[in-house]
Amino acid sequence: MGILHDTTTPAARLVQKPPPAPMVLPPPPPRREARHGVAPPAEPSAMPAARLLVLLLAALCPPVPGRGPQRDVPGKIAVVGGGIGGAAAAYFLRQKFGRSVRLEVLEKAAVGGRLATLEVEGAGYEAGGAVLHPLNLHMKHFVKELGLLVAPAHGSLLGIYNGEEFVFEESSWYIINLLKLLWHYGLNPLRMYMWVEDILDKFMRIYRYQTHDYAFSSNERLLHALGGNDFVRMLNQTIDEAMQKAGFYKFINEVVCPAMRVNYGQGVNINGFVGAVSLAGVDSGLWSVKGGNKLVCTGLIYASKAEVIPGTVLSIEPKIRPRPTGEPVKLYQVTYNTTSGLTGDTYDIVVIAAPLSRKMANIAFKNFNPPIPEFPNPYHQTVTTLVHGRLNASFFGYRDPSAFHFGAIFTMENPKLFINSLGVVSPVEDIGSEGKLPLQSAVWKVFSKEVLTKEQLNLLFSSYDSVKVKKWLAYPHYSPPEKCPPVILHDRIYYLNGIERAASAMEMSAIAAKNAALLAYHRWYENSDRIDQEDLYEKLKRSSEPRRATTTGDTDRVLQPLSCN
Repeated sequence: MGILHDTTTPAARLVQKPPPAPMVLPPPPPRREARHGVAPPAEPSAMPAARLLVLLLAALCPPVPGRGPQRDVPGKIAVVGGGIGGAAAAYFLRQKFGRSVRLEVLEKAAVGGRLATLEVEGAGYEAGGAVLHPLNLHMKHFVKELGLLVAPAHGSLLGIYNGEEFVFEESSWYIINLLKLLWHYGLNPLRMYMWVEDILDKFMRIYRYQTHDYAFSSNERLLHALGGNDFVRMLNQTIDEAMQKAGFYKFINEVVCPAMRVNYGQGVNINGFVGAVSLAGVDSGLWSVKGGNKLVCTGLIYASKAEVIPGTVLSIEPKIRPRPTGEPVKLYQVTYNTTSGLTGDTYDIVVIAAPLSRKMANIAFKNFNPPIPEFPNPYHQTVTTLVHGRLNASFFGYRDPSAFHFGAIFTMENPKLFINSLGVVSPVEDIGSEGKLPLQSAVWKVFSKEVLTKEQLNLLFSSYDSVKVKKWLAYPHYSPPEKCPPVILHDRIYYLNGIERAASAMEMSAIAAKNAALLAYHRWYENSDRIDQEDLYEKLKRSSEPRRATTTGDTDRVLQPLSCN
């Protein structure tokens, strides 16, 4: 999440092949009317023969491999958290389990989670995930299904500041920018693009897997299915180490590090995978949802027909209850605190879509055997400050304010700097408009590690009218080697946010939500043939070859690596 964009992963989505039509038994023949009070003679019914045929087919046909006996749908499912992960989970759970299951979303604050807005002088501005990548196809699908409006993110000139001077200044002329990049960094920008594209092209396979209903029982298995040992290895090394190994040096400090600071508030010591995701977000065609990205969350929950229960979940405990038939059934007692006091309910399945940490979702897991471990992974504090004012160009070394034309400023590592980045932003109701020039009064979004003091604000701005501040734990504190928390916490308790240890982004949450929904469905119905399958890419590639000529666009990209790979 940054001033200009939320880091996201390109994706591709295939249209799922419809299931074969179910067998329809012939209707019984029409009943003849009685005459003169005398019933007509009985006719031979077709139903016994049809039933006999069905029984014969069932006896002759072998069971589907990996598919267990059919069972009833779950009665109730709880989703803990109403952010993008929880909202997407409710949406996908409804798709898989159908209309009869009761879905409840437990949210302690406002629906939307970290997709929050701040109001400045009557207008709303994104405080968290600001924009999306053009190939975030889960998010694009959500927006299309919900009938939301989108708008392209407005562009502005970028400067990279090292604390003393600008090491790179973007021009409004493309050819000048190209010459500057070649002069300073040679072919490194092109090489970086190819390196990132190779990683993302492999990651896009997840959409093909999910289209075919395949799920993974752990985040490591998911990553391994996409990029093999290379992806797992990227979690265990820094982006600095990964790029130095690929032959990047000066380019790392002056271009890669500023991108990490604007997107994750951290430097080049974050893991290589999230670093690649961060670099992928520096792209054209970025977009936002008009009215605020959080509208996706409210829309998905509405579409899922889930009931939102305002409450803070305190504990989860396994219980055994008797069915009306007397047969025992395993359930989970979820206790939560509401404005009316302490209450709770039992659920067949629980999906946790909130970071499990004492400062965020501090949930006690009671009487589990073996116990569910704690996850000590800390989250990184980021402070978002929205300032309506006039930037002080002299702070950045410009004596003539009229020569200062930057609308976005990224920074390099420098202990003297008290900001990570800053940039001009537009209201969520008016996304896409070019807005005012930076020299005029505008709304600036500033990212920093700590709340800015009045003295620091006076250094950054020659004048300002209003200031709004939001301090939050926006994303994990990355420190490789990374170990992702499990997806399956217990038999039917699933955890989405462990994937954030690999990379935190809106689209990653949507991917984790669909994986959890598929995993819950397949484990409920014992469809073992759809979980943790090896060599999926090659299997699906072979099975799709007869239809290759009909595939186009993003689908082709999933099936065929780019020529630069």
